[in-house]
Order: sequence, then structure tokens, then C-alpha cells
Amino acid sequence: MVTYTPPGWPAGVHPPGSDDFESTAVGWLLDVVPPDYRLHGVLRRYPVALATMARHHSRACVEGARQGYRTARTELAGTLPPHAVDTVLAAYRKEGARLAAVARAVGLVERALRGEVFAPGMGDPKPAEPPFEPQPAIAQPAVTQPAVAQPAEPRQTEPRQAGPKITEPQPTTPDAGSPKAGTPRAKAGEPKPSGRPVAARVGAGPAGAPQAGAPGADVPRAEAPRAEAPRAARQRKAT
Repeated sequence: MVTYTPPGWPAGVHPPGSDDFESTAVGWLLDVVPPDYRLHGVLRRYPVALATMARHHSRACVEGARQGYRTARTELAGTLPPHAVDTVLAAYRKEGARLAAVARAVGLVERALRGEVFAPGMGDPKPAEPPFEPQPAIAQPAVTQPAVAQPAEPRQTEPRQAGPKITEPQPTTPDAGSPKAGTPRAKAGEPKPSGRPVAARVGAGPAGAPQAGAPGADVPRAEAPRAEAPRAARQRKAT
């Protein structure tokens, strides 16, 4: 009995439902994934797990090729000559188409391993992988604009509030001739704190007149000749 294989089925893999289908599918999937995947025995025992990992890996390779193709001119401009950049883009297109075909084939094998049966005319129930036809990005020359110095904004300062000026009282030093605070002045005729009487101040009198407090000031001027008269008489008798 011949089993139907859909378009894009990988060469070397037996049709689904045949005796050698799983063994040939595992061998082909191990060639799709990185070589280190062969070290994991679980992938050989469960081909569906291997097909799932191969699907993620193949789609990531296609996406990486598309991204590299789009940015090749921008990334290689100035490093490679223009004709070399065109050759790199041609390599991306060729390898990208091959990776997209591998990703579509991995999807078909995974669906067959999950038990799906293909028949002519039923069509593809799931969308196939899109073809590798991205548009490369065109390198644009970098245009640098001179930096324009921006004027510095005026610095805003908060106005100071004028408050009452507080001045501390300064100690006053008494003059040398003025009495100290708290010490009463001595009146005329009253003794000072030291016990000595204060001489009474008398205004200026006639010339030759004795001042108050001087010797002979208490004796009237009219009585002075009377005191001296008996003395003159005694002197005359003695002679």
C-alpha cells in the first residue's frame, strides 16, 4: 500500500505509516538540529519531542537569516566594498530559502508523527512557512546636526521676608567722674561712706573775705580789734 506524501516532504524520510517511517524521520531530524542533540537518548526514544525541538530550531534559523538580510547593508557599509555586500545578500537569499524549506519539511514530519494522515486534494490544514523574501534595509548616511547651545534658564530665587531686626542691649560703662549706678550722691554736710565730712561749697564772695570752713571764718570782723586791744595795753605797761 502506497501512502501519500504531501509536497515539501523531505527526501530520505519514508512515507508516514510505513515500517521505517519513525527511524528515518529520527535520523533526518537529528541532522536538522545541532550535533550535540544526539547525546540525549530521550530524543531517540520519543521522536515527537525531537520533532518539536527541530521545529523551534529551524524557525529560529529562518528568523535569524531574515534579520541579517535586512540589516546587512547598514551593518557592513563602510567595512566591505559595495560589490561584496551584494554577494553577502545573495548568500542570505540562497541559504534563507533553503532554511525555510527545511522548516516546512520539519512541520510536515511532526504532524505525521502526531498521527495526522495526508490525502490528495485535502490541502494543507495549517499555514506553511512563509518564503524567505525579506527586503534589505538601505544604509542611510548618518547626518549629524550641530549642537545648538541652549540659553541657561534664569535661576529663580525665593524673596527673603523682611522681619524685625533684633538688637541685643549693649552694656553701658559709667564715666570715670559720674557715680556708679545704685550709689547715692552725698549731700553737702553729710559724711561720705568713708566717714569724712563733705566740705560745703560756697559761692565766690568779695575779695579778701574768708570762705566758709576756713580758719577765722566763724569770728566776725568787727570783734577782731577788741581782742587785740588788751594785748597792746599790756605791752605798753611793760615798757
